[in-house]
Amino acid sequence: MILSNDFSRRAFGAMLLGSTAAACAPQVPLSEPEADLPAREEWVEGYEPLFDSGYNLPGIPSRYLEGVNRRMTGVYQGEAPPNSIDVDPYAKFLYHVKSDGTATRYPVGVGRAGTSIRGRATMQFKRKWPGWTPTQNMLRTQPEVYGDFRAGIPGGLRSPLGARALYLFRNGRDTYYRIHGTNDLRSIGNSGSAGCIRLFNQDIIHLYNQIEAPMPVLIRSPAESLRVDPENYNRGIELPPTMIPAEELLGPEAEANDRPPVFDELSPGMI
Repeated sequence: MILSNDFSRRAFGAMLLGSTAAACAPQVPLSEPEADLPAREEWVEGYEPLFDSGYNLPGIPSRYLEGVNRRMTGVYQGEAPPNSIDVDPYAKFLYHVKSDGTATRYPVGVGRAGTSIRGRATMQFKRKWPGWTPTQNMLRTQPEVYGDFRAGIPGGLRSPLGARALYLFRNGRDTYYRIHGTNDLRSIGNSGSAGCIRLFNQDIIHLYNQIEAPMPVLIRSPAESLRVDPENYNRGIELPPTMIPAEELLGPEAEANDRPPVFDELSPGMI
């Protein structure tokens, strides 16, 4: 892909729209009998089903990747330094800013109003297939939501942190905010988490493979978002905070099925 120096925000979106329909790959073969196969899906390139570290990740259906809601690379227009991560929680994008003046942009889901981290932080370390444990603040303020998960959820297809997690620190201390994968596809491009920054699992794996810790992270303020990307300011909707039942994530059938949890149309998950 050839990039020009005058690659504007609007061109960023236009190139994305132009490439979405063209860059598709066939569905990987399945082992089930032909009569049980679902309708054939033409996967968008980069979002196909993926076998990763012993886990089978499902592909991302194209309906979740429409418009600007997919990964692409272009000339960086923001205000973060090279070799850093720039998160716009209002436009719902994360940028991996590179030393050559380009950036890879990923769509993200972010926290509900008043729950997200702001300002500068450091991605101190990163993990593959991380487990998750609710913070003491989560347990104290919402025991009815998080109490059943006090002991945590092990890494794997059912972990709310998905396939990868980046751990954000400030002044040497853990903020307890993460940049991580998710199985809740509808949340990407919207607000609904308890504050963390979510990516499609395919995107967090792609980002993870491009970066090294430690790395500076900027989470834009409303003024920064409006200054840099007014076209996409406040895109998406705020989703209601509903829960996946504990028995679906922790019960014996969870390990036996070895599949991601099923989210309904109103379920943005836990974190």
